[in-house]
Amino acid sequence: MAMGYREIYERYRHNILAGVLKPGDKLPSIRVLAEELNVARKTVEAAYAVLVGEGYLVSQGAKGTCVNPDLVLHSARPVMTPSSDDAALNQFLDLRDGAGYLRLGIPALNAFPNKKWLLLAGKAVRGLRPSEMTNPPVMGYTPLREAIASYVNIPRGLNCTAEQVFVTSGYRSNLMLILHALGEKSDKVVFEDPGYFFGQRLLKRFATRLHYAPVDRQGINVDYLLCHHADARFAIVTPSHHSPLAVTLSLPRKHQLLEWAAASQRWIIEDDYDGEFHYTRKVLPALKSLDNQDRVIYMGTFSKTVMPAIRISYIVMPKATIARFREIGEIMEAGQPVLTQKILTAFLSEGHFYKHLKKMRALYQQRRKMLLEALQTVYPGLFEIELSDGGMHIVAFLRASTRDSELAALWQRHQLQVSALSGWYCLSAKRYGLVMSYTNIASTEQAIALISRPRAETLALLA
Repeated sequence: MAMGYREIYERYRHNILAGVLKPGDKLPSIRVLAEELNVARKTVEAAYAVLVGEGYLVSQGAKGTCVNPDLVLHSARPVMTPSSDDAALNQFLDLRDGAGYLRLGIPALNAFPNKKWLLLAGKAVRGLRPSEMTNPPVMGYTPLREAIASYVNIPRGLNCTAEQVFVTSGYRSNLMLILHALGEKSDKVVFEDPGYFFGQRLLKRFATRLHYAPVDRQGINVDYLLCHHADARFAIVTPSHHSPLAVTLSLPRKHQLLEWAAASQRWIIEDDYDGEFHYTRKVLPALKSLDNQDRVIYMGTFSKTVMPAIRISYIVMPKATIARFREIGEIMEAGQPVLTQKILTAFLSEGHFYKHLKKMRALYQQRRKMLLEALQTVYPGLFEIELSDGGMHIVAFLRASTRDSELAALWQRHQLQVSALSGWYCLSAKRYGLVMSYTNIASTEQAIALISRPRAETLALLA
């Protein structure tokens, strides 16, 4: 049966009331909509006429028809008060996705070799073969797996083959794949405290026995883990550059953690999210490089070194687990787009990636210095900074206040996308400060101008 004008009217009215169509949104022309719905033009005209008559739409003559810009809608749905967890999640989502300065996790995109990337992209498109246009390999494009294995074996100190590399779409995919391949839902999982905010929220929904181990200036407290959670199946750590405290796991604790995993057949998940960025000649090897018993599952990403939008990460699987990962991967994963993987393969194998990393290390070291100088200039004595050897962010610890949540909200109102350190904790013992990135600071003068925006309000708040 052909659609009548009443059904078209009801659909538009529902979408306007539901907020799907908003005041000012333009509608398709009568001719276009009639062709799309395979109905007579008069049917669409009648529906539009009723909606115009009721005030939902306005006709703008030659410009077409749009939702009434002056329409005021009152939602019939009750207002829900978000829980503290929901509020915290929404705040972090705003920080991650919103525009502003000092944003975490965003590399210096203006320094990325775009021309070289475009040349490689064009070459990859022209060289795309019919066999590469079918379903992508679930575990990743073989040449990319080979390039990743070659890369992690040299600067990160691993000893793996391409067969052990599983290419994924990011942190969530990595974590869920590992937990499903090697664990059970009832397994105890230990996470760092403080720890990566989105990792916490993900595990709270999928790990029924989630526990925390505190982090101090030497990294995760392994004595605490052994005392309270020695029966854990997984320990998830950021040993090279802790998220967010930026400390490095000490060598004695690394060995202690590896001994725990080997003795009781436990798993360590190493998240090496920005381990490429170090600012001295001393290259810090990954925890996995010390793993003689193959108990560490290594996670890496190109979001911080290339661009977040590339959505390519990887896992280095212990040899004994490859078959299990492949089996679970066939169920959970669909494979990443081959074209993007081909471009990244060329970027790695032709040496452009290494040149880019070298450039970024020098640039980030300079930009960190700029931000530190600005903080000292604008807020002398207010913050305490504990510098690490690398990374992409700093923590400006508050010397004499616990009001970092209020302070972070204040800075955010000035488009400074910092986050409150206390929001990264789950246990009761906390430290307080602001977590901020320096990767896109252009100069000391710019940094001073930016952080001076909330100066008067900051000093008043913390007085």
